Amino acid sequence: MKILIVGAGALGGYFGARLLAAHRDVTFLLRPGRAAQLAKSGLVVKSRFGDLALPPPPHLLAGNLVTHFDVVIVGCKAYDLAQTMESFAPAVGPGTAILPLLKGMRHLDQLVARFGERHVLGAQCMISAVLDKDGAVLHLNDIHKLAFGERDGSDSARVAALTAAFADANFDSAPGNDIVQQMWEKMWEKWVFIAAGAGMTTLMRGAIGDIIAGGGAALNTAMLAECEAIAAHNGHAPRAPASERARAFLTAPGSMMTASMLKDMERGAATEADHIIGDLIGRGDGKREALPLLTLAYTHLQTYAARRARETPAP
Repeated sequence: MKILIVGAGALGGYFGARLLAAHRDVTFLLRPGRAAQLAKSGLVVKSRFGDLALPPPPHLLAGNLVTHFDVVIVGCKAYDLAQTMESFAPAVGPGTAILPLLKGMRHLDQLVARFGERHVLGAQCMISAVLDKDGAVLHLNDIHKLAFGERDGSDSARVAALTAAFADANFDSAPGNDIVQQMWEKMWEKWVFIAAGAGMTTLMRGAIGDIIAGGGAALNTAMLAECEAIAAHNGHAPRAPASERARAFLTAPGSMMTASMLKDMERGAATEADHIIGDLIGRGDGKREALPLLTLAYTHLQTYAARRARETPAP
């Protein structure tokens, strides 16, 4: 099975490295800057499940992509999806399966509109990972799970092939016939957690443990409560285990966990504020006064975006 992984950021780099270490046929589609970085450092993963220091991985640049692949694994920011689809389009042949690892559900419609129903699988990943300043992948929690399946719930040869490819690659893989239902349930639970974590760490410009050290544990739980209220308003109140798990993460003293959105802000990049926090607020009951922390966090992010637009030189 020929696997193309689009990008070698935190998600693509982690799962791709695990697959390479298991001797799978993996190629990365890279931007020139990341390709140059990996040429110097190799592909490095630091994780409680085992560190990896691999040689520079097989890769292609977008302009050199002419071969079809069996599977294309896509993990990018929501705002980059349109451009990303164009970059990997030459890899999609008649039998290619696309495995998207994006947040939410909107990306499925975009991928189907571009490539057609039969190419797009359902998938979700559960992991917290970032790139450090040297480009190494840092795995920050004790979860590294990838769930996937046909969106119509059927069994298929390609899902069976993916199951075999992922089986001994040192991450948890979970094929399932109910992947879309899982995505809806997990989407809300994950969305609530991501929005709460992103809202607080960007607002306070620090890790969860830093916020707690500063006396903000109650603010973290209040932000979580606002996010959970919106999920309940939409008929998807997080289940008790998910709620307890989120609360534990957001109140863990000394935790170095931050949202990727904060990392984006710290390097002066665009953020997914509209896709994660703005969209969540929009699904509430319209009473912004009941969402003071979310509203403040979103205003903070929009202020950052306005300043970034003003200070970024025109091309």
